[in-house]
Amino acid sequence: MTLEEMKVRKKEAGLSNRQLSELSGVPVGTIDKLFSGRTASPRYATLQALERVLFPAGEKKPDRSASYTELLPEAVPSGVKETPARYRSHRQGQYTLADYLALPDERRVELIDGVFYDMSAPSIPHQTIAGFLYLVLSAFIRSGKGGCRAFIAPTDVQLDCDEKTILQPDVMIVCDRSKITYERIFGAPDFVAEVLSPSTRKKDLTLKVQKYANAGVREYWCIEPDSKLVYVYWFEGYSDRPGHPEAESPAAPFLSVHSFEEEIPVLIYDGACTVCFKELEEELAEYNR
Repeated sequence: MTLEEMKVRKKEAGLSNRQLSELSGVPVGTIDKLFSGRTASPRYATLQALERVLFPAGEKKPDRSASYTELLPEAVPSGVKETPARYRSHRQGQYTLADYLALPDERRVELIDGVFYDMSAPSIPHQTIAGFLYLVLSAFIRSGKGGCRAFIAPTDVQLDCDEKTILQPDVMIVCDRSKITYERIFGAPDFVAEVLSPSTRKKDLTLKVQKYANAGVREYWCIEPDSKLVYVYWFEGYSDRPGHPEAESPAAPFLSVHSFEEEIPVLIYDGACTVCFKELEEELAEYNR
C-alpha cells in the first residue's frame, strides 16, 4: 500500500491522526509527519502497524500495493549504535536540520556537521548519574533565583546556529534566556555534561570537545561511570575556529580530572556550586555488570 492509498483509506474511514494513533500504537507525531510529507523514509514497522488498522485482516487491499522496501532507508545493523547512520536521501556530511526533523519521533540521533549518529538507549547507571547531576544543578540555580536554566536530555541544541548540527547533551545549563525557544536551545549552552559509555566515549572526548569549545560552551564535563572519573574542560577564552575573535592566539583549554569522591566545583559559578557523586556509590554498585 502506498502512502497516497493510506491517506485515501484514512479519509474514507473518517479517522483523525489521533484516532489512528490510538488504534495502531504509532505516535501521533509520527503520523503527522508521515502524512504531511515531512518523513520521507518511514519505518517498515510503522507502515505495517498503520496498514493493519486501515486494512484489517481479510479485507482486500489495493492491487497496486507498493513494496515497503521502496520507502525505507538503507538497512543499518540493529546492533550498531553511535556510529554514523546511513540514510538514502543524502550522503553523510550533507544532512541538515530539515532531514533531522523529518525522522520518525522514535528514532534518536544526533546531527554533527551534516553526519547522522544513531544513539542507543542509555543504561541505568548513565541515567542515574545524569539525573543526579541535573537535580543538584537545578536546585542550586533555583535556590539563588538566578536567570539560568538547567536541562536534561533529550533536549535539542542547535549548537552552531546553523542547519548542520543538532546535539542532545545529557545535562546542560543555559544562562542566556534568549537562546531558549519552544523547540530547542539555539546556540551554545554555558555548561554541558556528557555521561560516557563504551559506544560514545571516543566521540564525547574528541569530536564534541572541539565542537563545544568552538561554539562557545564555557565548561564541559565528561563523566566516566566505570572508572568513576570526571574530566572537566574549561573553555573560557578558547577557540581555534577560523574567524573567531580569539582564534589568533587562543588560550589553551584547561582540563582537570576528578574522582567521584571529590566535591567537584562548577566553574561557571566560581565554585559556589559543587557536585559529589560519592553518594551514588551504593546505588551504582547495584547495577554492576
